[in-house]
Amino acid sequence: MSVTTPVESQLEEYRSELTGYCYRMLGSAFEAEDAVQDTMVRAWKSFDRFEGRSALRSWLYRIATNVCLDMLGSAQRRARPMDLNPAGDGHATNPGEPLPEEIWIGPVPDERVLPQNPANVIAGRESIRLAFVSALQNLPPKQRAVLILREVLAWSAQEVADLLDTSVPSVNSALQRARATLAAPAGDVHKPLDDEQKALLSRYVQAFEAYDITALTALLHEDATLSMPPLPLWLHGADDIAAWMLGTGNVCRGSRLVPLVANGMPAFGQYHDGGDVPWAVIVLEISDGRIAGINNFLDTDRLFPLFGLPERLGQAQ
Repeated sequence: MSVTTPVESQLEEYRSELTGYCYRMLGSAFEAEDAVQDTMVRAWKSFDRFEGRSALRSWLYRIATNVCLDMLGSAQRRARPMDLNPAGDGHATNPGEPLPEEIWIGPVPDERVLPQNPANVIAGRESIRLAFVSALQNLPPKQRAVLILREVLAWSAQEVADLLDTSVPSVNSALQRARATLAAPAGDVHKPLDDEQKALLSRYVQAFEAYDITALTALLHEDATLSMPPLPLWLHGADDIAAWMLGTGNVCRGSRLVPLVANGMPAFGQYHDGGDVPWAVIVLEISDGRIAGINNFLDTDRLFPLFGLPERLGQAQ
């Protein structure tokens, strides 16, 4: 039986927030966990040289930032299907060959990356939405770090300058450039106590499980999108989404949904064949009381364990 040391206990207190930081930097829950684990190992090995010259939190963020910058040095920018190709046709019969995992921005469970303090949960959800994380990937890595530290985590310019071994004017300049590049996406976050959102999600589940495409598309914005990473095809518009779901996407008929929360938004684990076959993690984007985006992540071998979902619904507790 392993025994947790006092040093490890101190470090573990910061795992969740560091994972959130690394996820925003890297766009992948799996890479973020790898980065945080590397950070913890480096911190543990050099803890005797830490000497408390800075706050432990600041020291860990310095290590995590360096780990992320190293990882981003040779990495391809992660994206969503709509960032790479024009929208496809809802009558398409071939969604394209799956592309490698390292291309895509992936989903993340809220509980792995958000603070436990309820007062900070809403702000945290805003900053892990898929559209926001996607927008961050357009920034050079150091600008990305500056914007996250200053705008999301509310660090002072001096704190960021100390972390990056640079000057306050340099940090302010990087922040201005990042703000000019970043288009802040609109949208609602998961609001479990909001009756209107709960009703919308209930109607979505009922329509999807009954495969009532007329009822389902009535919940969508006219310019809603549907994507299916790692498949490159994505659709734009309620009509094309309906055509797809009644055509090639008809394989989803007979699915069951399990509610989740991912990227600060309502989500579901989708099972095919009445609950026997893991099919997708669905992350919904909601705006003004209707569904603006349906993101179907199909890498169930990795994602279902990440979200704590069983292989079959009959195995759920």
